[in-house]
Amino acid sequence: MELRAEELTCSRGGREVFRAVSFKVSAGEAILVTGRNGAGKSSLLRMIAGLVRIAGGRLTLDGGAPEMPIGEQAHYLGHQDAMKPSLTVGENLGFWTKFLGARSAVEPALEAVDLAPLAGLPAAYLSAGQRRRLSIARLVAVSRPIWLLDEPTSALDVPSQKRLSELMRSHLDGGGIIVAAAHGAIGLERARELKLGSA
Repeated sequence: MELRAEELTCSRGGREVFRAVSFKVSAGEAILVTGRNGAGKSSLLRMIAGLVRIAGGRLTLDGGAPEMPIGEQAHYLGHQDAMKPSLTVGENLGFWTKFLGARSAVEPALEAVDLAPLAGLPAAYLSAGQRRRLSIARLVAVSRPIWLLDEPTSALDVPSQKRLSELMRSHLDGGGIIVAAAHGAIGLERARELKLGSA
């Protein structure tokens, strides 16, 4: 499997965010997207996820499901930890697994992010780091080949960052692809860097 971007251009609100960005990333590989604020790191990830229109260039996925858009073969972990505060931790993850079209068991995914003891707790009582870990549990619960991670270590303490690093390495070892946007290291030593210039 190979995700390939050719001469991608992004425009938001009439302003060109970036132009002619090209890269390719194959199964088992990761790219770390870096650059100043406003350079388009988040926009690039959202473009791959199908949430931002491609203003120019081409995005292809070789070896994926040809009948499915790239965004439906990817997990997008953005800045917002989408969850309903009134639902429990387990109910929130259960909703997302069904919404994403899987019948995955919730408990193993919660165990992977050390949230299983809180499965019955309303999400409103979670700390920022716990909410982030619940969002990461979606990556574990529903298998998708591409992970698009925007500042994935945000709000995570050191043990949780280590746990995320292990999950990312396991995903790559299984033939997955990771495109992550960050200002600093996220625990993926073998990731290649794609630096975006500020528009």
